[in-house]
Amino acid sequence: MRIPAPGTGRSDAVASDGYVYAVATDPECADGIAAQTRNTLHDLDRLLKELGSNRTRLLQATVYLSDIALKPQMDAVWRDWIGEEANWPQRACVGVGLEAGYLIEVVVIAQGL
Repeated sequence: MRIPAPGTGRSDAVASDGYVYAVATDPECADGIAAQTRNTLHDLDRLLKELGSNRTRLLQATVYLSDIALKPQMDAVWRDWIGEEANWPQRACVGVGLEAGYLIEVVVIAQGL
């Protein structure tokens, strides 16, 4: 099962062989890293749910930040979202060039339910 992305040639999420693979950015491209992180994680919740998973099933996450100096602010929102230690995925944060206006993009792998 696939959830198509707005752009041609890609999907926002794919479920295959008991795993869900998803990518999200802030659909609103809000001002500030905290707002963009909240919106991005909310979109991930939607994608995971639609494909039969949820954040408690995350195995791996890669967080791409337009400026790695934004990591502490992103982390504060992430910690509230991810919850208790039993839910923590393996995670990496990387500073990269993102499309203009975007401060964060998150790619995850989760187990299906």
